[in-house]
Amino acid sequence: MAYVVTESCIKCKYTDCVDVCPVDCFREGPNMLVIDPDECIDCTLCVAECPVEAIYAEDDVPDNQREFIALNAELAKSWKPLIEKKEELPEAAEFSKVKDKRGLLQR
Repeated sequence: MAYVVTESCIKCKYTDCVDVCPVDCFREGPNMLVIDPDECIDCTLCVAECPVEAIYAEDDVPDNQREFIALNAELAKSWKPLIEKKEELPEAAEFSKVKDKRGLLQR
């Protein structure tokens, strides 16, 4: 079972989670991160580090976010690994409270 980055990450892209990942399983897209399910070792370290609570164990992903399980697996194949913390997006504070951001995802 892998961990999954969900909708809350879109247009925020905080990278605190990347800093604690022991296996470098995060992949970076234009305006969010995903977790490569083939690399994730289920250590849970990233969950507590996410300031927008976007990361869930695959079995705990809310029903209205289940599509992000497949989306993480798909995008992890084409997005580049991110192995160190970097600045969040400039609009992160504004978008951290926004719900229903799926339409804003950039591939």
